[in-house]
Amino acid sequence: MAKQDYYEILGISKSASAAEIKKAYRKMAIKYHPDKNPGDTSAEAKFKDAAEAYEVLSNENKKARYDQFGHAAFEGAQGGSGFGGGGMNMEDIFSQFGDIFGGGFSGGFGGFGGGGQRQTRVKGSNMRIRVKLTLEEIAKGVEKKVKVRRKVKADNVSYKSCTTCNGSGQQMRVTNTILGRMQTATTCSTCQGSGEIISSKPNGSDSQGLIVKDETVSIQIPPGVSEGVQLKVGGKGNEAPGNNSVSGDLLVLIEEIQHETLKREGTNVHFDLYINLSEAVLGTNKEIQTVTGKVKIKIESGTQSGKILRLKGKGLPSIERYGSGDFLIHINVWTPQELTKEQRQFFDKMKDDENFMPSPKKSDKSFFEKVKDMFS
Repeated sequence: MAKQDYYEILGISKSASAAEIKKAYRKMAIKYHPDKNPGDTSAEAKFKDAAEAYEVLSNENKKARYDQFGHAAFEGAQGGSGFGGGGMNMEDIFSQFGDIFGGGFSGGFGGFGGGGQRQTRVKGSNMRIRVKLTLEEIAKGVEKKVKVRRKVKADNVSYKSCTTCNGSGQQMRVTNTILGRMQTATTCSTCQGSGEIISSKPNGSDSQGLIVKDETVSIQIPPGVSEGVQLKVGGKGNEAPGNNSVSGDLLVLIEEIQHETLKREGTNVHFDLYINLSEAVLGTNKEIQTVTGKVKIKIESGTQSGKILRLKGKGLPSIERYGSGDFLIHINVWTPQELTKEQRQFFDKMKDDENFMPSPKKSDKSFFEKVKDMFS
């Protein structure tokens, strides 16, 4: 089932300002907040969808990528959105966007709230790799298996509740002010807000109970990606310490290998086909290798150098699944540079022959008109 457009979820246009995006999200979040709709799974799903849309559209870089590539800009091997895997859970939402509610709700859900006492869910660091693709792989999409070295929890490592904050992840401080004694909550300096500290560290692990391990990760590359596109494999970055932690993500930057004979232009692909003078005069059949396989084409007799044959839909697919581009064949008539005596005599006779005189028709497009057509 196709994911709903983020702008539609929040009920805004693509030209909405940052303030309008925030206002629309706050309205949706309050309407479908779990505190207001206890036990309503439909409202909970809409609450999560709104948070997902806001997470992307409130970030300038993510918004630009989404506007250009749609949901495919954030899809990785896990099939997830900008959050990786199965989307954000309630704790993630309240942790990142708790201030959006402005005190109208407790900010908690399922035990994650509690007036500022919730733990911080520690997330491991992201990892970045580059994957090189050929045009053929880009055309069809491909599964790539890559080996990564990531930090994971060591076997038999164990964690216990932080003794400094008693597992709350926060420390309460009381200060005297001119208005009286004020109590404030700060992130626990011992556990960094996770509420846990290591209790048993296996040999060979670091101070957090982590080890470095080689792992083969499968990455599903969707068709139509281009140089510079970044995909995400949710949960395949470094792990973080603690029982309630989540792994970081594996960020995959696409690099495109230049093809020897084909040139890419967006979703269109260009190919220079050279034919000899006899083939141009008499016509011929040719077999052409496209990005998706071989096709046979017919060169009509009297074909002029510079003619462009368009194979509709034989280019690269759109990453947004809006169809495919075209395969454009540029005909180049090769003029012989050395002639035998008989050949030279023949062409000498043809200099003044009527059939050899240039006589372009009005329907024949100029070079600049052909270039304009290619970009229209």
